[in-house]
Amino acid sequence: MRHPQVFLFDEPLSNLDAKLRVQMRVELKRLHDRLETTVIYVTHDQVEAMTLGDRVVVMKDGWIQQVGEPLDLYSRPANKFVAGFIGSPAMNFIDVTINDAGGLWAETQGLRVKVSPAHASRLGPYKGQTVTLGIRPEDLHVASGNDPNEYTFSAVVDVVEPLGSEILLDLRAGAHTIVARVEPTVRAKVHETLKLALTPDRARFFDLKTELAI
Repeated sequence: MRHPQVFLFDEPLSNLDAKLRVQMRVELKRLHDRLETTVIYVTHDQVEAMTLGDRVVVMKDGWIQQVGEPLDLYSRPANKFVAGFIGSPAMNFIDVTINDAGGLWAETQGLRVKVSPAHASRLGPYKGQTVTLGIRPEDLHVASGNDPNEYTFSAVVDVVEPLGSEILLDLRAGAHTIVARVEPTVRAKVHETLKLALTPDRARFFDLKTELAI
């Protein structure tokens, strides 16, 4: 038992306080590097999965949704479930209609942004249909003069969460609630209307029925 071929860790940190969990993640990483033994680590905490896993298997209802390296799952989620599970705060999801008006646009009440060329070819068959737009909080920022207007929209601040190194903003864009992770220098006030810009190539689109990535 001292030299097994595989270790199984079944949520070993779930009962620890937040500070101790962080310390133990580092210790487990060091232990794994020293032992060089395969570890199957079961967790509901996506931070643990991202920081400890060389390969991550995302499961839902007993079914494998996607297998890959942590950053691959983050950058190229196979479906809406994986996209929402990986990343903290979670990805924003907004149901939008794809319209053709001098290029493809994603539109809904309170939000209208152009589809980037990187996604246009795959979204062509969805003209006139509703899909789910996914935007990570870190891919939103307060718009400046350098941001093209077709990738900006207005939103009203509901909650400001200053975390020191960053600020989380809970906002309303039309009927939709979204979260943006912005620089700590941003001075936003509750009920203030901000103009936000998204990083167009990092937006993700999902089929409304199958929830698979488009």
